Formats: sequence, C-alpha cells, structure tokens
Amino acid sequence: MRLTNLLRTTVSAAVVGACAFGIAGAASAQQAPQDQPTTIDDIIVTAQKREQNLQDVPIVVTSLSQEVLQDAGVRDIKDLQILTPGMTVTSTSSEASTTARIRGVGTVGDNPGLESSVGVVIDGVYRSRNSVGFGDLGEMARIEVLKGPQGTLFGKNTSAGVINIITEAPSFTPGFNAELTAGNYGQMAASGSVTGPITDQLAFRLYAGRRVRDGLMDVDTGDGPRSETTDGNQDFGTVRGQLLWLPNDNTSVRVIADYSSRDEFCCVGTQIRTGPTYPFVDALSNGTGQRPPAAGFGPLPFLRTGYANRATGQEVEDKGVSIEANIDLPSMFGGATLTSVTSARKWTSSLGQDIDYTGADLLYRVQDGDYGFSVENLTQEFRLAGSNDTLDWLVGVFATKEDINRTDSYYFGADYTPFLSLLLSARLNAANPALPISPSTIGCYTRPGQVPSNPVPPFGFLQCLGSGGAVGGGGPGFIVGQGVEDNYDQESTSFAVFTNNSWHVTDAFDITLGLRYTLDDKSLEAQQRNINGNGATCAAALGNAAAIGAVLGANTPTILGNFCLPWANAAFNNRNVSESFDDGELSGTIKASYRLNPSILTYVSYARGYKSFGYNLDRVQTGITPNASLLFPSEVVDSYEAGVKMTLLNRTLLLNATYFDQTFEDFQLNTFLGTAFVVESIPELTSRGVDADMVWFTPIEGLSFQGGVTYTNAEYGNFTAADLTNPGNFPQLSLLPGARASFAPEWSATGSINYDRSMGNGLRAGFSLAAKYMDDYNTGSDLLPYKQQEAFTTLNGRVMIGTEDERWTAEFWVQNLTDEEYIQVAYNAPLQGSAFQTTVQPNGTYYNPALDTQTYDAFLGQPRTYGATLRFKY
Repeated sequence: MRLTNLLRTTVSAAVVGACAFGIAGAASAQQAPQDQPTTIDDIIVTAQKREQNLQDVPIVVTSLSQEVLQDAGVRDIKDLQILTPGMTVTSTSSEASTTARIRGVGTVGDNPGLESSVGVVIDGVYRSRNSVGFGDLGEMARIEVLKGPQGTLFGKNTSAGVINIITEAPSFTPGFNAELTAGNYGQMAASGSVTGPITDQLAFRLYAGRRVRDGLMDVDTGDGPRSETTDGNQDFGTVRGQLLWLPNDNTSVRVIADYSSRDEFCCVGTQIRTGPTYPFVDALSNGTGQRPPAAGFGPLPFLRTGYANRATGQEVEDKGVSIEANIDLPSMFGGATLTSVTSARKWTSSLGQDIDYTGADLLYRVQDGDYGFSVENLTQEFRLAGSNDTLDWLVGVFATKEDINRTDSYYFGADYTPFLSLLLSARLNAANPALPISPSTIGCYTRPGQVPSNPVPPFGFLQCLGSGGAVGGGGPGFIVGQGVEDNYDQESTSFAVFTNNSWHVTDAFDITLGLRYTLDDKSLEAQQRNINGNGATCAAALGNAAAIGAVLGANTPTILGNFCLPWANAAFNNRNVSESFDDGELSGTIKASYRLNPSILTYVSYARGYKSFGYNLDRVQTGITPNASLLFPSEVVDSYEAGVKMTLLNRTLLLNATYFDQTFEDFQLNTFLGTAFVVESIPELTSRGVDADMVWFTPIEGLSFQGGVTYTNAEYGNFTAADLTNPGNFPQLSLLPGARASFAPEWSATGSINYDRSMGNGLRAGFSLAAKYMDDYNTGSDLLPYKQQEAFTTLNGRVMIGTEDERWTAEFWVQNLTDEEYIQVAYNAPLQGSAFQTTVQPNGTYYNPALDTQTYDAFLGQPRTYGATLRFKY
C-alpha cells in the first residue's frame, strides 16, 4: 500500500453507514468552502479489506469519524452504543465482563470459554473476547460497525457483527495534542500525543492518558470488613507508541506497542426486588443486609445504593505489540499488494467479589490472584489483494494460537452456615408446618421463630452434618474461609484460508463472493479442588440420606441439593478434567449489487457465519452430579439481506435501508442459574427486521440532522428438554421457547443534531445533541419477568467554542442529560429464593409468579455526568 493510500486510510473522514442513525459529522465529510453547502462526499471504509466508498459497499456498516466520536463523548466501546441503533453494550460483575450485542444477538461475557458473537478488531488485530477490547482507545481515526455475520474477513469468524477500530497513525508532519478534563464525581483526565518524523523514512506517534473518577454508587458495607463506601470508580492509564517506516515508495511498515492498566472497584449490584429471605440476611448483618422488601414483595423503586460487606477491587492489565507490513508488488504480479499483520498480546485480570451482594458475610472472592482470567494470543495474517477493470480480488491465510487461564475460588463467610440453616428451616416449615422437627429429632435444629436477632451457633442441622457428622450429631457445618480453588487452562489453535472477490459484470452490476474455511483445535486441562475440609458437609449429608429421608420425606432432595451446591459439592474435590476437540467449518458470503443510477444502489446478500465451539470454564452439575463434559458445540448462522443506498437532493441527503433475516443454530446461551453459569445450545434463534437511516446536510451552514431506526424481531424457536445438550437445564430455560430473546428491543433508534460554524475573528462555535431510544426488553437470559427493562431514552450534549485552526477548543458536555434511570443486567441473587418450580404448571412452563420467592439484583446504568474539556493542538 503506497504512502498516499496509507495516509488516506488512516485519516479518511466518515459520516454514516447503512442502517445507522445520529452518527454524522457535518464538517468531517468534507471541509466545504464557506459559501457552499456541505454534501455527502466520498466516505471511505475498509469493510472488505480495501478502500471503498461506503455507498458502493453492499454491507450494513456504520462508519464513525473522529469528530463524531468526540462529539458524542465516546471513550470506549461501551459509549459507542448511543451512535448505533440495534446495538447494546453491557457490563456485569466487573469491567472484565462486557458484552456487545447487535440485532439482539451477543454472548454474555462472564465466561471466557466463549468467543464473542460481536468481534472486536483494533488496527487489524482480532481481539478474541469483548472485554479484551474495552478500554481507553486513545486517538481514534474512525470506528466501523459491521452488522450481521462476518464469515470471510476480520480474523476469526463472528456470528453477529464486527467492531473495527482504526487509530491515528504516525505522521511525517510534526504535531502535538493535549486534552484536560474535569467533571462531577471527581472526574479528572489528562492525555496527550506527539507525532512527527525521526528521519525522512521513519515517523513516530506517542500517546499517553490517565483517567480517574469517584464511585457512581453508594455501598452499605453491612458487617464489613469492606471499608469502601462507594463503587464503580475509575482509575486507569494507557500508553501507546507507534513507528511508521517507509523504506521506499512501495513499502510501509507500522509497529504498534501499547500498555494499559485499571485498578478500580467494580461492580456492586443492588436489589430491584427483595424476596422472603430478607429477614435472614437482615438479622445476620446487623439490620443493614439489603434493601427492605416492597409491599407484597413487589418491584423496588430505582436506587443507586448497593450492599456488599466484601471488597470488589479489580486489576486489569492489557499489553501487546503488532506489526503491519504492506508491500506493493511489481506490475508483473498484476499490481497486487501483500499485507502481513503479526501480533502478540496478553490480557490479565484479578478480581474481588461479594458473591451474594448483601451486607451478610455469606460468600465472596478475594483479589489476590485466585479469581480472574488471562488471555494470551499470537496471530498472523497474510493477505494478497489486487484489482483490474473487471475484478477486485483478495486471498489470505490466518492463524492464531491462544491460551486462556481461569482461576476461581470461593470463600465461606461466617454467616454462610447460619443463613443456609435458616433458609432450609423456613422452606421445610413452609412445605409442612406439621413436620415433627425439634432438637430431639434432628440434633440442634431450630425453627426460624426461635432464632434471636443476633443468632449464634448452633443454628440447626447444618452443624449436625459436618465432618463425620450424622443426624443428631454435632458437626461444625461449613468451615469459614477458602473452600474452593479451581484452575482451567484452555489452549486453542485456529487456521483459516479465505478469499473475497468482486466481479464487475457491468458498470452497474457487481457480484461479490467470499469463502473461508476454518479449522479449530481446542483442549482443556482443569483441576477442581475443595480445600480446608470443604465438601465434608455434603459428603455427610449424602452418607446419611436414608436417615434424613426418614424424617424429612419428600423434602430430602431439597436438603441434599442445598448441602451440595457447586462450590460445596464433595464430588468436585480433586476432580481433574482433560478434554480436546477439533472441527472445521466453511463460511462465507455472496452478494449482488446493482446501481440503478449514480444515486441509487440496490443489493441482496447471503452470508454464513460461524462461532467456534468451546469449554464452559466453571463447575457444572446436574442435581448433585458433576457433568461429564464441559464442551459445547459451535454456533452457526445463515443471514439474508436486501438493501438500498440512496444519495439524493444534490448529494445533501443520504437514505439507506436494509431488511435482514438471520437464523442461528446451536446458539450459545451463557446463563446464570443462581448458583453457576451454564452454557446451553439453544436449537434456534431468529433475528429479522429492518435497519434504516438518513443524513441531511441542511442549507444552513454547519447544521445537519441524522436519524435512524432498527426494528428487530429476535425470537427463540420452540424446543423441549429433549432438544438441549443437558435436558436438566430446561426447567430454568422454560420461558425461552417461542419468546423474544433478551437484550433485543423491538425498536431502537438514535438521532442527533449537529451545528458547527465560523463565528468570525478566527473563532468557531457549535453544539451537538445525540439521543438513543430503546424499546422495552428483558435483561436476563432466562427471561424472568422481574428482569424486564422498560423503554427509555438517553441524551448526550455538548457545547463548543474554539479557534478555527483548532489551536484550542473548550467543550462543555453532559452524558445522560436527563439522568435516565435504567438497569444494565438483572440477575438472580445467589441463595436468596427460587423463581422456577420443579413441577410443570398448567400454563406449560416451570415458572409461576405466585410462587416466585427470588430476590433479584441488577447492575445499573450510569447516572448523569457532566464536565468540561480543554483541547490544544499544534
């Protein structure tokens, strides 16, 4: 790739892609003379690994320029969703658990054994997990969001889309940028970059930034020992260095090395519905255990107060290096360009967690290296591309080696044994109040009504079934301290060959064919350990099942199940797992586009996407028996699209619309069942709808409007227990058959108004207002009604004044202007009630709202933030 093309690629201005809304930068498309209206000029994208005009590409792609990203306050990919309809980005228990979804399809990010449905590519380097690509992105040239399966290009296959990020490259023109920010919640940020030539053939760019912010959520610490009374703070920094070497007119080499780290507290959930277990939590935490229940145990009003007696510190480190070389081959090779992209990266996390998110000391994890995961990968890609009057062609190979290590631990708090004893006592009394339970029949068993406000042992038959204990004995129950120490090591290699070619049949008619064959090989070595005597209570209970059954009868399975939850199950002690699997898959696309006239392009396309199989890196059990295999199968999707791209009114109006029809098979659903994450292959998920967008550069100088909407009907197919890999998972997934998928709002829309013009005397001023509307949707993968998020709208605004040459610019901004209150993800609070029943209800499901005793927690969306930013550019 020649120097002129390289620079064009890295600084090309982009406005809006098909099926997007509210993402145009009026002045970024073309610096039009002041006496001429701004128009839709050539918008260059690299969605097919070659430079093309956006309106010539038969792909649904949103291209966001640097100016647009700044105007909307985009610092990381989570901020990106306000610019893209049909896209949601959420995080859960840490910043290491972040998930992007497009058209209602995505992979929950809590389990690193799953690859992402929406891939992230930064400067040509594929990031295998969403969380690995979420952070301060530094100086962004543009971001391209490709919707639908990408089964040919962009490294590994993705089944739902790709977020392609292109950062600013080194320049041979000396330059310096600096930025200072201050805002509410103690927000402070500083960043800067410098670029310029080292020699006539070598240029550099160096960027560094640091951001800090106080917590966004108040925390009630209950019994402690947690000392932090807020959560969700921000403290991270990043450094990024680049070299651009141009040894001759036909060769360019770009080297990028980056390092970033986070040291924060995140993320405490809060109750959105408190169930009947509240008295037990409250009593064990000195009356400050969680939010008091609403009347009739109904939904609770929105409140930014969480409960956690244990620390939620997190450390995340990301570092890597990449080398991209482009060589224009001699004419004897048809003027082709050879591209090589090599990368090595390492990403690590160490996390602390209050597992129960209450003030009671039940279960927790500590931030000392035994809870977190790391991803190390090497990638190599070669591409050879060329073109002539009738054919644009590309062939390539891609290989990656990846090692994922996950460590897990559980610590039993001092309140775990008494809480579980009280919980089981209440269940038994509710099931059969006449049951003859007394200290004379089951050792130290005590009814809930006999428990003092600050109870001390003995608390019931949990203590009677400890190490060596038996019914009527006096064992210690669950030992306080660390009880689990697991390690998972997944190694994978992937190799692919691919081609992507466009045949210009006529001046108006093109056919594009892309094919890719991928071979994946993965292996897992895991060690699951119970330590410090953990599992003895479960073993004692199982050993005395007959005696327990003689007293408790039909309640016996419930008792045994609660003694043998995954983190306390004796069957996991010293359990080793060794598995390996390999598989190949053909994916690709075929597109036909026809230009009716210079202003209107129509197209139809078919694409097949593929997301590789993997291993569930967690303790998985059915009943009280560990599952034999942690393997889950690959996910595939067939996608059909028909679209039109129009540039009208003397190139001042852009109108695009696309119909899409996607069918996923063996959709990899990662769902939290209250005690563990379970990966289940859902036989079918369909996503159908329409994307539409418009951009209008008005006759008023500097004023533009953008708008877009996505209609999505994403539904699971009908299935039964027999259709699942593990039929035992069906009761807790029984609301899914035929239902709308989670995080799939029927309507999603974004819109913005942008104004930017010269004010005279060397000054310019402007403002922007961006909005995102989301229809109601369910935030839980099990679709329980209490996890529903009602429709909401968020607004971001900015006012700017500065010099026309951008030597200095002052911005006053606000995110979530109306302080909209919404939840990101709702989930079942561990051990705190039950939503699903064990018997089929008359309506054919396993859920009966009248019997729902579950406490529900949620991770909240961010509140209103505001501040000022001062930029300098030389």
